[in-house]
Amino acid sequence: MRILVPLKRVPDPYARIRLNADGSDIETTGLKFEINPFDEIAVEEAVRIKERATCEIVVVSIGKPVCEEQLRKALAIGADRALLVETDAAFDSLGIAKVLNGVMDREKPDMVIMGKQAIDDDNNQVGQMLAAIRGLPQATFASEVALSGNSVSVTRETDTGQETLEMPLPAIITTDLRLNEPRYIALPGIIKARNKPLDRISLADLGVDPECRVRVTELRQPPPRKAGRKVDSVDELIAALRDEARVIR
Repeated sequence: MRILVPLKRVPDPYARIRLNADGSDIETTGLKFEINPFDEIAVEEAVRIKERATCEIVVVSIGKPVCEEQLRKALAIGADRALLVETDAAFDSLGIAKVLNGVMDREKPDMVIMGKQAIDDDNNQVGQMLAAIRGLPQATFASEVALSGNSVSVTRETDTGQETLEMPLPAIITTDLRLNEPRYIALPGIIKARNKPLDRISLADLGVDPECRVRVTELRQPPPRKAGRKVDSVDELIAALRDEARVIR
């Protein structure tokens, strides 16, 4: 079995984000980057599956050579191989799905496990689009994954509770926070990751030329919050809500 895990390089979730001078992008000078947290959960789940059954884990990222740092971290967690699709272009969700479709043609995975969304753009689209392009069954927001022969059972989070789906392989799964907690990376894993293969390919190697139909024209900081106000009684609170928020008639 082969498991493909796409991952994205994103700013550290705990970092303070600032915009550059012209507001066209975030300021990256001195900014720390990490694996997208949902994608790291996907890597961890793939490694746990590998610990129970024989399989190969391939991690893939799309972007500039700086993405190698996050790929090496995934290799240290337990992935077997890494693939970097080198490009300076910034794609929208559909473009990323088309690139991953080319990667699937190349690697022919039995399962794709990926984060449900990236914390920088929060689109939550690529997994669904990739499943539609390939005509494969999918399960989103997975909180539990169990393999059984040539099928997989996925418990997923919904607005009304949990739902369990059983699908034949190959299939595409997107991970939620409750699926697992990524392990601490020990020094031996970091050392082993240095010798694991990391291949670099181009879009031309995959035979894809995706276009970006969505582009960011401007970024703005959210307006500052108004200062809080203390009240001395319930009556004063109700009056304030009535006057300012108009939530009480």
